[in-house]
Amino acid sequence: MNTRQPVIIGISHIEQRQDDIAIAKEPIELMIDAVHEAAADAGNLEVLKPNSIRVIKGSWPYENPAKAIAERIGHTGAETVISPFGGNFVQTVMNLSAVDIQNGVHDLIIMTGAECGNTQAKAAKAKAELNWQALPGEPDRRIGAEKDMRHNAERAIRLGRPIQVYPIMEIALRHELGLGVGAHLEHISQLWSRFSDVASRNPNAWIKDARTAEEIKTISKVNRPVSFPYTKFLNSNNNVDQAAAIILCSVAKAQALGVPESQWVYPWCGSDAQDHYYLSNRDNFYSSPAIRFAGNRCLEMADTSANELDLVDVYSCFPVAVQVACRELGLDLERPLTVTGGLTWAGGPLNNYVMHSIVRTAQLLREASQTQKGLITANGGYITKHAFGFYSNAAPEQPFRHEDLQAKVDATPKRDVIIDHEGSGNIESYGVMYGPDGLDKAFVAARLQDGRRAWGICRDQDVLQALIEQDLCGADVHLKDHVATI
Repeated sequence: MNTRQPVIIGISHIEQRQDDIAIAKEPIELMIDAVHEAAADAGNLEVLKPNSIRVIKGSWPYENPAKAIAERIGHTGAETVISPFGGNFVQTVMNLSAVDIQNGVHDLIIMTGAECGNTQAKAAKAKAELNWQALPGEPDRRIGAEKDMRHNAERAIRLGRPIQVYPIMEIALRHELGLGVGAHLEHISQLWSRFSDVASRNPNAWIKDARTAEEIKTISKVNRPVSFPYTKFLNSNNNVDQAAAIILCSVAKAQALGVPESQWVYPWCGSDAQDHYYLSNRDNFYSSPAIRFAGNRCLEMADTSANELDLVDVYSCFPVAVQVACRELGLDLERPLTVTGGLTWAGGPLNNYVMHSIVRTAQLLREASQTQKGLITANGGYITKHAFGFYSNAAPEQPFRHEDLQAKVDATPKRDVIIDHEGSGNIESYGVMYGPDGLDKAFVAARLQDGRRAWGICRDQDVLQALIEQDLCGADVHLKDHVATI
């Protein structure tokens, strides 16, 4: 066996359900707990002497959390690393960590991350301060860089929150599929119901109550409308306190530590790519060249087709993200598409969700009596940043491989956008937002006669009602001063 082959030898999932915010642990404490539990899972505390500690950036104030972890586990010689913000970065960091191990840069790496969204929500409701630590300092290494994700045309209409953007892509896909409003809502609600069913069987899920499609699509006291066509139950659930950790090492190190092979999970290969960074520049809102190129290349490197996968976890911040990924990868929407239950039901701890999906995949691979293969997809931004990982309970026939498919994505068409357009066009897509008193506004993307794109906002209540009752993609629209008249 290739002694440099990377293997996962320790995993953990931590959750906190504490109503009293005064005694609730903050994220760094959950990360430290997760690291200790992953070490216990590996069965040898010598794993707490890593070459590198890599933390996924979260919604906390810490500047160098890896240093604090190193100090608490008594191994201050470890390299300290942090990722940028984005749901793709767990898998990206895993890919790069596997490369480091395969190439002999490191022998043992600990990855971890945590969010306390539930505690933060309780504090906000109580108007209370959370006195979390700052943990100052500069990490030894930063993987990737923070990038501005909003085009000036989007800024001009204050478009940028995920709950504003993803409905625009959802409605564009609905139109492309030729589905009516009612049929489409049933379609995505059935999809999310299947995800909730998986969560009901996942011991690590935040919500374990399976929901029917009827419950998911029906507006109620517990399921308010957020942004059409999404109710609360069709949104990622960020109000969770969750942490996870993964210990990755070489086969030689695992053998030296005495970790039994029954504990090993093998990353075979991985890939990364990003779609055109600004939503406004994409050729359309219902496809992803980055998923097409990077995801399929990951499968090619593993010499596996989509229908040969035993386990899949498709990143599931919103239904459209799942549908686009499945279309690009050739995955049947009716097959199991999650091992956790997804970000709505299992929990959506912002950027760290994918660590939980890898942990759950590793658990299932360990439990399998036969060779199984699994694919993890990771998504950051607005179906923007993508990473893929292939895992198995069997060793690969070749060393770990990683490819970046960015050049192929960059060669795909880009659409020009006008920031201040006055004139007519046709509605390309739209997203209708709800406020406290009902329908609030719609963000409208217009396709101009010359193929360029422009944006506007509509607040006409009659039009808003029509937008949620009919498919108005293709209808005439006039833009002036960022106001869309339909």
